[in-house]
Amino acid sequence: MADIGESPGKGEGSGNGEVPGSGASRRNGEIPGNGASRRNGEIPGNGASPGNGESTFTVIVAAAANLGIAVAKAVAGVISGSSAMLSEAAHSVADTVTEAMLLTALKRSDKPADEDHPLGYAGERYVWAMLAAVATFVGGAVFSIYDGIHTLVHGEELGDPLVSYIVLGVAFLLEGFSLRTGIKQVKAEAERMETPLNRYLRYTADTTVKAVVMEDSAALAGLMLAAGGLLGGQITGSGVWDGVASILIGLLLVYVAWVLGRSNAELLIGRPLPRPMRDAVREELLTVPHIVDVVELTTLIQGPSEVMIAAKIDFRDVASAEQVEWACEDAEDQLRERFPAVRRVYLDPTPGLDQRRARP
Repeated sequence: MADIGESPGKGEGSGNGEVPGSGASRRNGEIPGNGASRRNGEIPGNGASPGNGESTFTVIVAAAANLGIAVAKAVAGVISGSSAMLSEAAHSVADTVTEAMLLTALKRSDKPADEDHPLGYAGERYVWAMLAAVATFVGGAVFSIYDGIHTLVHGEELGDPLVSYIVLGVAFLLEGFSLRTGIKQVKAEAERMETPLNRYLRYTADTTVKAVVMEDSAALAGLMLAAGGLLGGQITGSGVWDGVASILIGLLLVYVAWVLGRSNAELLIGRPLPRPMRDAVREELLTVPHIVDVVELTTLIQGPSEVMIAAKIDFRDVASAEQVEWACEDAEDQLRERFPAVRRVYLDPTPGLDQRRARP
């Protein structure tokens, strides 16, 4: 049977709030359980979506900081002869490339739906974010580990570390500012979603900001490792400390690339809403007049503020075709009211289990 009640991008129900039993007129703006459901599992964009503006600013700040830092680290690495500093330069170059890809992701994913892409371009964000994770691995982790192993095997001549210490100090300040910008946005979103910061960061569908926060955190840790390698080499006169620091920086980047790659892969494959949210969607559908049961429910996160819901619905057997049509409209209105991230709703009238068993 053809889907009923689907109207992507529709802001208001066809009844404009005048249809008897519609979500807006019946519920009077009250959304039971909305706070609890948000705390038990995150929906991207569950409140008013801020758009891509904040994410774009966060990425631009990170990119500008990393570009300048990469050049300074490379110069300091050549002067001091430190493999850890060169690894940090590769780290910053990889981060800069990553942020360029994230900016591309933000721009391309924001395009409106068209005839060739009726569901929009939100998923393209995760393609570019996945490429950014690969760039972090190849451009930063592989070089750092190789350079560290090369230093351990062949040794290195240590130069004056003063320039490196100065560069590390300045880089720490710049990376700290970039991280502060990212954390500020994530914290605001977590508060709006009424969920702990660490839980929001783990489950958020906005992998762009997640990438910036993780990369900046890894950058600060990498700076401390590089400083430790320089200090160890300065005290002992051995390049082993510098080589070990370089390898540790590489392993840190491997971890970041793996976490970001896994997050984007899950969203590219198709990640549903968390179970508490699916239960809340089912609960909402069952409050609509003429809906008896939700036989099957499918949810899909399409972007940071885009969710699609498809369901097989068992309607009252005595309901007329018109009542079923308005029930679909009411269901969509209520879902949009309770979960603003819901962009598309597909409802399929389906015989219930009892009807199926009774069918000759």
